Amino acid sequence: MKPKTIKHITASKFVKMGDIDLRQPIPTHSIKNVDPFILLHHYGPYKIDANSNPFDLGPHPHRGFEPITFLFQGEQLHRDSLGNNEVVKAGDVQWTTAGKGIVHAEGPTKAFVEKGGTLEGIQLWLNLPASKKMINPNYQVAKNESMPFVLSGDGLVKTKIVAGQLLNTTGNIETQTEVNAFMIEAKENGSYTFNIPENHNTVLYLISGKITVLNHVLEQDKSQFIQFNTDGNTIQLKALQNSQLLLLSGEPIHEKIATYGPFVMNTQSELINAMNDYQNGKMGTLS
Repeated sequence: MKPKTIKHITASKFVKMGDIDLRQPIPTHSIKNVDPFILLHHYGPYKIDANSNPFDLGPHPHRGFEPITFLFQGEQLHRDSLGNNEVVKAGDVQWTTAGKGIVHAEGPTKAFVEKGGTLEGIQLWLNLPASKKMINPNYQVAKNESMPFVLSGDGLVKTKIVAGQLLNTTGNIETQTEVNAFMIEAKENGSYTFNIPENHNTVLYLISGKITVLNHVLEQDKSQFIQFNTDGNTIQLKALQNSQLLLLSGEPIHEKIATYGPFVMNTQSELINAMNDYQNGKMGTLS
């Protein structure tokens, strides 16, 4: 067993997305992407009520990748052109395979807005290889209460396995590529060593709290994001405070990427085709 060394460690700075302020550790000027992970948005925590609801995204299309939402606080309603209509609650994950095209909408439920509360989540864009960019779209949900997990020997670190495998425990999400997605809850002084394939590109994102990894401290507003090298197969962390984290690893695709708005393809001509297909209703409709 050999620890993965650190390639980048950075803060997660705020960017503007319309009227929303959210954190965006990838892409940045120094980190274009971490193949196969294209984008990571950490939104919230937002106070939501009838007078303030900044995160209500109306119908919009996607093609060529997998938009994934990890919800940590609050609840959201997902609707899509496949006919899915699902309330996703804190601790749940929605995993959309856009493939050749899907139109979806997401935002806090009407009941949640009326009641008021806190909304916080992460949206991740996971690339698809060229051979799968035009597969049929699909939608999966991993519910918090039925998500498999691994508990550390000290009982202080709980790792929910959304996708992939940890030890002999496998996540419920069926993936199109070799990828691991782990939601981690670490209590103060808890520690755990993760086994990750050496060839996987791996990132660790701190949602809240304070931890150490390879003698580096991660804490909010200072250093929340680590990218690791592909030179080892273990990652050890220790919590200095109660902490929440997201650990992602995936086999790199090693293909050229062309992006425009909500489309992730391999060439500019494929992007033009995507825009034309959406405008002509070939990705379905959603009112």
